[in-house]
Amino acid sequence: MANENGTHFLELKQVESFYGKIQALNGIDLYINEGEIVTLIGSNGAGKSTTLKSISGQVQPKTGTILFDGTDITKNAPHQTALSGIAQVPEGRRIFPRLTVRENLQIGAFSVKDKKVVSERMERVFGYFPRLKERLEQKGGTMSGGEQQMLAIGRALMMKPKLLMLDEPSMGLAPIIVEQIFDIVKEMNKEGMTILLVEQNAFQALQIANRGYVIQTGSIVLEGKGSELMTNEQVREAYLA
Repeated sequence: MANENGTHFLELKQVESFYGKIQALNGIDLYINEGEIVTLIGSNGAGKSTTLKSISGQVQPKTGTILFDGTDITKNAPHQTALSGIAQVPEGRRIFPRLTVRENLQIGAFSVKDKKVVSERMERVFGYFPRLKERLEQKGGTMSGGEQQMLAIGRALMMKPKLLMLDEPSMGLAPIIVEQIFDIVKEMNKEGMTILLVEQNAFQALQIANRGYVIQTGSIVLEGKGSELMTNEQVREAYLA
């Protein structure tokens, strides 16, 4: 359902993005309503990460429009997009390995000057990830992959985003840790967080998503409710077999 004014919380209209002369996105149309979990699934190189990078400003779309919360953010630099309320957890986590958990989290709140607010946000992160509180003075690079993923998500939450974008959060993690991460994603959504989830683990993603899109070679080829895509023969053969 669209917002009261008839617009979507996030909307991509005919977005085309390139790496040099190589076209990565071919007229992407995609929308998210406030409070949804929407997943984008597809094989390696399909354009999933490029879609997130186009939203966050890391890749500037050549044509098309990206609207967020009623504002055109198509040409925003990454820091402007972050300040507008979009946080991205990148593929491969990319925490600062030589900094402590505390320092990594503080970097997530780079725009906040009030130390009390930073402390309150940190406590909120610990509510989702108690293990980070136990590791507060430990250097990020010495933690397990699962703990680093928790830290990467926690760092994004320190921005208090309106929209959280997760790029392959299950990559390289043991199944039991993947379950924990997805449970926390569901919990965050229940508490009001809007989430765009890029994930190769299509089964896990579609289980928790309100809606999903399937992307192939830079084009959206299927869209629908998560439950519908779970039973779609084309999706089952390509991603759930």
